[in-house]
Amino acid sequence: MPEKRPHPEDGTDVANGHKRPRSNNASPAPPSNGVSKKKPDLNAQIAAARAKAAEIKARLSAKNAGPASPSPAPPSVAAPFDRAKTLEDIRARIAAATAKKAATAEPPPRAGSSRFPPPNDFDEGPSRARGGLGIGLHPALMGDVGADRSKSRSMHPKFATTSGNRRTESPLRRQQLDLAGPNVEELKSNPYMDPNLSLMPRGRVPKNLVFNQKGKYIQQGNALRRQAALEEMKKRIAEQARKVGLDEDNDKSFLIQAPPEIEWWDEALVDGTDYTGVEDSKNLKIDTEDSIITRYIQHPVLIEPPQEKNAPAPKPMFLTQKEMAKKRRQTRMAIHKEQQAKIRLGLEPPPPPKVKKSNLMRVLGEQAVKDPTAVEARVNSEIAERAAQHDEDNESRKLTKEERHQKLAEQQEKDALKGVLIAVFRIENLSYGKHRYQIDINAKQNDLTGMTILHPKFNIVIVEGGAHSIRNYKKLLLNRIKWTENAAPASVREGNREVEKEWLKSVADSGELKDLSFNKCTLVWEGQEKERKFKKWGSKVCETDVDAKDALTRFKMENFWTLAKSLGQADGFEG
Repeated sequence: MPEKRPHPEDGTDVANGHKRPRSNNASPAPPSNGVSKKKPDLNAQIAAARAKAAEIKARLSAKNAGPASPSPAPPSVAAPFDRAKTLEDIRARIAAATAKKAATAEPPPRAGSSRFPPPNDFDEGPSRARGGLGIGLHPALMGDVGADRSKSRSMHPKFATTSGNRRTESPLRRQQLDLAGPNVEELKSNPYMDPNLSLMPRGRVPKNLVFNQKGKYIQQGNALRRQAALEEMKKRIAEQARKVGLDEDNDKSFLIQAPPEIEWWDEALVDGTDYTGVEDSKNLKIDTEDSIITRYIQHPVLIEPPQEKNAPAPKPMFLTQKEMAKKRRQTRMAIHKEQQAKIRLGLEPPPPPKVKKSNLMRVLGEQAVKDPTAVEARVNSEIAERAAQHDEDNESRKLTKEERHQKLAEQQEKDALKGVLIAVFRIENLSYGKHRYQIDINAKQNDLTGMTILHPKFNIVIVEGGAHSIRNYKKLLLNRIKWTENAAPASVREGNREVEKEWLKSVADSGELKDLSFNKCTLVWEGQEKERKFKKWGSKVCETDVDAKDALTRFKMENFWTLAKSLGQADGFEG
């Protein structure tokens, strides 16, 4: 095995054949003999690099200059760098490349031709001069040095194209389109030309500026609005005429009445029957004594709101049993103390002792022992006297018959002031006299007004009054009266028109009682009205529907008859 070379830095021999040891940071370890390595000479290295660069430049310039120019000998000693000489060499190379291009330039191939110049693969022209290390430039980058792009292999395809095969036309063969109009001879020879028209074309006459007057469109808008208002008024008048049954085409319905000579609100202010002379203050009633305009202010009379009378009364306070006993005890104590104060002042005599059988021996001790019979008789007489006084006081506090009727009437009137209610009932049969009597007498007792319509097919009862009275009457007709019962009349009053009707008798012609098992009473309608329509309570016998409607038309309630009739038909009764 040959021995290794000594290291150029330390010059030591490696006799043992092992590699030089390395340090921990991957760099050569320092020499083991303790001798430091030599420091390199930087100036010498710079001079060698300059000499090598000058040699490369000289070789390149010799190649570009051609075979005539001799290649310079490599300098044995590195020459110093000369900037001026380097610039002259560059200018010389550029001039030589330009002359070579001008000498070898050819005209470009004709369009449409498929002949292309062969590529020059061994061109040593400007392409070698622009590259480094003897490498030529890409053909696409040779535009800046003026290289011939026709010689580039990648710029021209080797196949024929459509644009290349297209035949170019001469500009002389092209014919321009004549855009001039027809002349006079052509117009005359045209069979479709109207000879009345002018053959000479007219020139364009410019229009003058015309400005709209101020308010022109405002007047047009006002006119449209007036027209629309007139049409609306005509429609409204026609609708009103249609409602009242007038003819729509009648011109009189569209006539507007003439204004009065003087308006009603000016009659008390103008002295006269018209507005003549109102400019004179003497004809005006403003500062006169009989003028309606004064310095005083007239305040309107306050009217109570109608909803307050319909407000429910406040609910009373209900006390418990203990509270009621306590209140009674306190009231009796206050009365007893007041009576004691009057006795002390001598205003009242002291009351006699209240002797009862339970306290007989305690109050009358000695007298009871001496004569018990007399004492017992005395006690019994006092007890009877006190009972009689109690009954007398109760009778004195009772109301008389007139007072009771008056109190009831006042209560019913207050009830009706809160609001008048109306109720309509349908009754299938009223041939039993007791039913008619109950309907009549209870309506009068409850201070109700209305009417009973007696009809062969069905009957209706219309009542109006206060809420309390209507509630009691509804309970009577819907719950209390037994409409299916029937009985023979006890006696018949002479001259009674109702009993004279055959369909108002409870007994049939055969002498048997009529079957009222189907009879019933139905509430047709109930509600509230503004005021009473009937002045009193009454009844009316009607043979036909027309008579019944005529009887109710006076009170504007004929619709209740139609409603009751339709309700009966829905239930399956004959209406």
